[in-house]
Amino acid sequence: MIMRRKESFVEGLYYHIYNRGNSKQIIFLDEQDKSRFTKLLYLCNSYKNINFRDDIVEKKIDAFDFDRGTPIISIGAWTLMSNHFHLLLTIPVSPISGIGETGKSLNSISFFIQRVLLAYSKYFNKKYERTGGLFETNFKSEYVDTDEYLKYMFSYIHLNPLKFIDTNWKENGLKNITEAEAFLRDYNWSSYQDYCGVQRPEGKILSKNDFPDYFETKGMTKEIFDWLSFSPISGIGEE
Repeated sequence: MIMRRKESFVEGLYYHIYNRGNSKQIIFLDEQDKSRFTKLLYLCNSYKNINFRDDIVEKKIDAFDFDRGTPIISIGAWTLMSNHFHLLLTIPVSPISGIGETGKSLNSISFFIQRVLLAYSKYFNKKYERTGGLFETNFKSEYVDTDEYLKYMFSYIHLNPLKFIDTNWKENGLKNITEAEAFLRDYNWSSYQDYCGVQRPEGKILSKNDFPDYFETKGMTKEIFDWLSFSPISGIGEE
């Protein structure tokens, strides 16, 4: 899987990154799949060469306890759906350059995404005895160019899982905010819990200090739902 990007990603700016399975196929079939992907979001955000079996399984350690060293990029929000995922990323100012097998310096975001998708595809293909590409060849990216759009995207990513309880909630609105909030608090496969004060290993995926402090534990739900009224100029990637 070779991913080439026409655009350049710039340090200190924010990007919405998303990708889905080929032909919209499901890429997370069970909880184990989602767990592996979240662990890869942490482990692959490193300049170290990490082998999941040798460094995690054989040593019988939790993936989030592995010393990954300096991260490649900073993650501010993430969520996993059945056939796609969303990430909110930024490149820390003056990061260490990623070095590929050819010795050529690679763009930090592309390098990170490539590591995650290659590692997960290898795991998925072996588990389900399949071959070929799992993801669409080129991941999608959107430059988040205003403070308002960044707040909207933060909300959009965290509210995406509500499709599991109401597929048309975006078009028709939420019928029960309390029910929606409860669902999101119980949904393990996003960073919503980490912004609600839940202490869990997955919290290590985030680099909150590299993102504006928009949401506090108190009042987060009101903030996140309010920002859905904002209509960004740029289009949001659809699944």
